[in-house]
Amino acid sequence: MTKKIPILEIFGPTIQGEGMVIGQKTMFIRTGGCDYRCEWCDSSFTWDGTQKAELLTAEEIVEKVRQTGGNKFNHVTISGGNPALHQGLGDVVSALNKEGLQTAVETQGSIWQDWLLEIDDVTISPKPPSSKMETNWEQLDEYVSRLAKRKEKRVSLKVVIFDNDDLEYAERIHGRYPHVPMFLQTGNPHLTADDSSWLLSELLTKYEWLVNQIVSSDRLNEVKVLPQLHTLLWGNKQGV
Repeated sequence: MTKKIPILEIFGPTIQGEGMVIGQKTMFIRTGGCDYRCEWCDSSFTWDGTQKAELLTAEEIVEKVRQTGGNKFNHVTISGGNPALHQGLGDVVSALNKEGLQTAVETQGSIWQDWLLEIDDVTISPKPPSSKMETNWEQLDEYVSRLAKRKEKRVSLKVVIFDNDDLEYAERIHGRYPHVPMFLQTGNPHLTADDSSWLLSELLTKYEWLVNQIVSSDRLNEVKVLPQLHTLLWGNKQGV
């Protein structure tokens, strides 16, 4: 029986605003559902019931990606929520790979699916103390170990930073997995702000704070520091 996957939105092409492929022109497939309830989640609509997902087969998803993006892309990002909830995405990834399309995914590293091995760019984003979530370190160890063994495919770590406790958590992550490229990113605490100019100023101030913290650190010499590029461009708009 064909497994259907809850899809909230398919949009693009746009640019990736986060992580190791920041700036990459991409299509987005956003799945519904998440096993976490992060305090500052910027996509809580994927799990809080405020938006209804459409159940689609892998074939329907790939067809909708093509209908939406035409021939103006060669990279597809699978997002959430937590896409790793859905075993059926393996068929989507296989179909995209057969078309010669590059694929990316971001997940917190809490649920494993074998289709992750076929993704070109996997971002593991464990959640820091400000999220109010707990990290299962053994589970995360296994996640990193499986993905780091792949050849010709990429894996990275990304931690969203809101405060000094989050920075200490990032130091712990970096010390535990020093061989994995790591990205630190400013968080957005103003999810309901509709004044884009004010939000831009606030986020740039937080980015400057984070840059200053990393520059003065002797434990985070290998990390890359990023803003949330899409929030700088479009504020809190969805589907861009």
